[in-house]
Amino acid sequence: MSSSSRKTIIAGNWKMYKTRAQARDLAKAIADGVKGQKGLPEIVLCPPFTSLHDVIAACAGTPVQVGAQNMEYREEGAYTGEISPLMLTDVGAKWVVIGHSERRQYYNESNASVNAKLKAALKHKLLPIVCVGESLDERDANLTDSVVRRQVGAALADLTAAEVGPLVVAYEPVWAIGTGKSCESKEANRVAALIRATISDHFHAQGDTDKVGDHVPVLYGGSVKPSTAEEQLTEPDIDGALVGGASLKAEDFLPIIAAGCKRVSLSGSRK
Repeated sequence: MSSSSRKTIIAGNWKMYKTRAQARDLAKAIADGVKGQKGLPEIVLCPPFTSLHDVIAACAGTPVQVGAQNMEYREEGAYTGEISPLMLTDVGAKWVVIGHSERRQYYNESNASVNAKLKAALKHKLLPIVCVGESLDERDANLTDSVVRRQVGAALADLTAAEVGPLVVAYEPVWAIGTGKSCESKEANRVAALIRATISDHFHAQGDTDKVGDHVPVLYGGSVKPSTAEEQLTEPDIDGALVGGASLKAEDFLPIIAAGCKRVSLSGSRK
């Protein structure tokens, strides 16, 4: 399957920024900025939990969708401070980010917990963006490929090809997140292709002859900026972006969406 057959997705991860009022204003500015446009990519905003309801309301009736930055995999229980998939679907969230490097680094997220959350997201019809990527030490030790393959394989454990239809993967090299450093486009594309091949290999080992990975959108995340997004999105195996800091201002995020529009247009011309 060519890139023309996969969705283009531009997702904004707002991390621990924005009060409810600020989140409403930003969501409205982004929604207004794409109003009436055709050929848009899928646009996803991921505000903090406290602003989910407000952002969903601000984006109602617009092309902008809303997701959460994390979730607990259990549906309910004595898990103080956690938010379940049932709570996310109840508030109207459609997407969820799973295994972001900051969750892995600061909150001890493991490959096993990523797998559990992915299963829960799929069960509850949430669209998952599963994050994978290597640290600077791992890259310097030439371990990028083995780390990424291990993370992808572990995320898919005990899942079937039929179950992972909604899957989206984001390649986010840890060393490029929040540092201002961006992985070179050709290298990011190479790793995106590796992710897709790893998914196909995983299910081929289970007896599935289809190249499952060919159907899975792979995003790039890691200091994505308006000045770099267009080049990144011309690469054939990069299907969109998971944007951090540049999603916190409409004037930065809208040009990245525009780069996504160009990819949609280019993909359409390839069909």
